[in-house]
Amino acid sequence: MTNSASDSAKQVRLLIVDIDGVLTDGGLTFDNRGEEYKTFNSLDGHGIRMLLDCGIEVAVITGRNSEIVNHRMGELGVRHIYQGYRDKLEAFEKLLQDTGLEPGNIAYVGDDLPDLPIMQRVGLAIAVQNAHGFVKQHCDWVTDASGGKGAVREVSDLILKAQSLLDARQQSYLL
Repeated sequence: MTNSASDSAKQVRLLIVDIDGVLTDGGLTFDNRGEEYKTFNSLDGHGIRMLLDCGIEVAVITGRNSEIVNHRMGELGVRHIYQGYRDKLEAFEKLLQDTGLEPGNIAYVGDDLPDLPIMQRVGLAIAVQNAHGFVKQHCDWVTDASGGKGAVREVSDLILKAQSLLDARQQSYLL
């Protein structure tokens, strides 16, 4: 991690994540009836909970629509859910209006080309390890973990550490 990524993480008040390829491994699984299945990583989920517990908002912006996403984000307490936005920048603009935040106070985690317009606007642009190469060339930091395999937890730990909140959160689990 570069010093500039750590410095930018100090300013983050909102983390935006993509779903397919970031909170999941990018695979799309359907049964014979067309029902969709997604696998989420529990480490990522706990990272999201830690951010929320520390007062850092979390949002999802995804090009697809899925009740599974509503269910999982609801379990985690994520209030800002924008689904079905092929133009993710449109959802980003709505999110800015809804939260009143400035782009410099926002981090975004993406994996593919549709994520780039937002990644170019935020204060901290992050790509997961298995992101498309062009996306990795245009971000501030690349996670060690792949999407759906703990990458969002890495990001949450980065943000909390930069804001001197991680140690206290981790220590709170010790007896």
